[in-house]
Amino acid sequence: MTEVNNMANKFLINDLDVLKHHIAKFYSVVQIQKDVNGQELWTEQLGDKLDPLFGHNHLPLTSPKGFLFAEKEVLYKFDGETFETILPRVHPKVLFGVQACDLSAIAYQDKFFEHDPYYQKRREHILLVGIDCESPCANGFCVQVDAGPHVKDNTADLVLSRLSVDETNEFSEWLVIAQTEKGINSIKGMMLDKADNKHLKRRRELFEKVRSEFVDYSYISNAIEYLNDNSVPAQLWEELSVRCMGCSGCTNLCPTCSCYSTYEVVEKKTVTPASISNEVKLEVTHSETIRCWDSCLFEGFQKEASGHNPSQKAAQRVERFWFHKFSDEYLPEFQRYGCVGCGRCEQTCPGSIGVHSVMKRIDQQCCN
Repeated sequence: MTEVNNMANKFLINDLDVLKHHIAKFYSVVQIQKDVNGQELWTEQLGDKLDPLFGHNHLPLTSPKGFLFAEKEVLYKFDGETFETILPRVHPKVLFGVQACDLSAIAYQDKFFEHDPYYQKRREHILLVGIDCESPCANGFCVQVDAGPHVKDNTADLVLSRLSVDETNEFSEWLVIAQTEKGINSIKGMMLDKADNKHLKRRRELFEKVRSEFVDYSYISNAIEYLNDNSVPAQLWEELSVRCMGCSGCTNLCPTCSCYSTYEVVEKKTVTPASISNEVKLEVTHSETIRCWDSCLFEGFQKEASGHNPSQKAAQRVERFWFHKFSDEYLPEFQRYGCVGCGRCEQTCPGSIGVHSVMKRIDQQCCN
């Protein structure tokens, strides 16, 4: 992501639909929508009609992770003689209105999949339009892990920040910041007013206002210290692991989780080569190598071909999961923790061992 940062690339706009329709000339629009059941999902807009922006005041249950790291995809094909790499067929997409925590997660995944051609093929055709959050979301603690509530530098191509809204809630003034060359190119040809320092000051004031509205989750910061000091007793991991049902809800919804497995789909066909007598039949093996999301909380995830399993016990898997989310050991590689404070794991876990429940137990146990 090529960074651009100067006043010449900061603008004002009153109607985001104008911006969205302009970008839609070059990109397929993906944004948060409600389905027929009222569930909020990241959905690709089909046809010429574009729905109004939805979701900038709260976080949907799902992140846009799947548009970059596919839930299931074919990596290779084997026709009986040769292997063929199958890169994904993609078309340009704009993820419109991505919140700060999910953008921080995408930046994290960018590092993890830096040399993965399948991820990168999708990534290079994605335009990221981030949006500043205007209020804390339920279970969110992005401020404590430096992932929000406003969009972090170098995590989006365009940043949208609502500076004001009138009493009718119909007129808004939005600050548009182009952070990259891709972002600048996406708004070329638009007649936009220039922003100035007072608009940037207003954005900073709004950031401080939202930041002050977050609940004090100091037990999370305390628990992070205990985790990194290896102060969490083994018995606590045992107690927590009993609650894990191995459903993978937390890892599927976590925007930074990147565990995957591969498997083969094999098909044997009997063919008659044209160069050989019709009476001769050959059996040819065709196969596909498929990659799919996996979970480090599954018992068989780390099991080796020898039969040895370094994380056979559920307590080992639960401990490792939270260690990967909050260990200082990964900071040199990723420049941040593997948790972006979205709180989705807390929302989905049927065993009540999401991030708030676990970190609160660690703080209570260790501080006593």
